[in-house]
Amino acid sequence: MAKLAERLVENVAGEFYVDESCIDCATCRQIAPALYGHAEARGLSYVQRQPRGEEETRRALMALVACPTASIGTEHKVDVRPGIDAFPEPIAADVGDVLFCGFTDESSFGAWSWLVRRPGGNVLVDSPRPAGPLLRRIEALGGVRLHFLTHRDDVAEHETLHARFGTERVLHADDVSALTRGVERRLTGREPTRLADDLVAVPVPGHTRGSAALLYRDTFLFTGDHLWWSSEDGRLDASRSVCWWSWAEQLRSLERLLDLRFEWVLPGHGEPWRAASAAAMRAALERALVTLRRLR
Repeated sequence: MAKLAERLVENVAGEFYVDESCIDCATCRQIAPALYGHAEARGLSYVQRQPRGEEETRRALMALVACPTASIGTEHKVDVRPGIDAFPEPIAADVGDVLFCGFTDESSFGAWSWLVRRPGGNVLVDSPRPAGPLLRRIEALGGVRLHFLTHRDDVAEHETLHARFGTERVLHADDVSALTRGVERRLTGREPTRLADDLVAVPVPGHTRGSAALLYRDTFLFTGDHLWWSSEDGRLDASRSVCWWSWAEQLRSLERLLDLRFEWVLPGHGEPWRAASAAAMRAALERALVTLRRLR
């Protein structure tokens, strides 16, 4: 629980606050950007404006329950059910089959996970915190058949999810460790692997040796820590500073994405982004590569 005694001085006065346990994962800022700000000098999130009205309060509560370190609190006892009940949340009003799970996990530094609802069996991309209300909601939506793990960093409590839903876990062999040696399917090589008619696993080594993306319906690309949208720069981006294996390989992996057709980038960290078309996404990726190649 957040501690009122450790409330950040940056918070504005009012009901909601962030305390000193914040790890700066940015989840709250992405869920409710009007309410939560970034104290860059200290590397922390804080409440920059208190919510006004029912919808803003719901967004503030969604950030509260999604926070991986329980660093968001309220001065008084507040009913958090509107925040809990909001997850999994559709990523857009016109997209009902792809949902953000919320309930991020500290062990994956607040990485986002995604639920894909499909007739052939639901897919979970990376791992949320296995909170009871979320698991019950996922169960009501049809459970999980396939659990795609984009890389070794964001597996979180995958074993709990496997035990609950009987998932088939998929991870590239190059990222299997003692924590994931029980995965049912290990990807190999660097060529795309079709998992189903509407699902393609795409190896994207670089951030880690075994990083992989998942392409759904030639529209949605789940990228893990390989690629994301930066609203601050207004472009697709990748991080040289947190590339744990090979930046040269990560650039090559990004170049190979130009062979794919997709309109959404749904990352583990950073903001999801929807391009106006597949052609617009390709153009955005080409522009990003021009900038990223300079970071060699």
